[in-house]
Amino acid sequence: MRPFALNYARPAAQLEVSAPYAYDCVLQLNILPDGRLAAHDYALLRELGATTSTAGSKTHFDD
Repeated sequence: MRPFALNYARPAAQLEVSAPYAYDCVLQLNILPDGRLAAHDYALLRELGATTSTAGSKTHFDD
């Protein structure tokens, strides 16, 4: 018997997002191309809302 919810479940849409920062595994921080910390770029934070990386769980914002 198939659970009712699976009749309506759809895969999550994969969005193509290009972040202007990269994760530095040594510092464990997101770094901008010019070497600054992404978390210190307030204009970027206002635009994107966060600088979460995909290095950890995609369901938690405490990476």
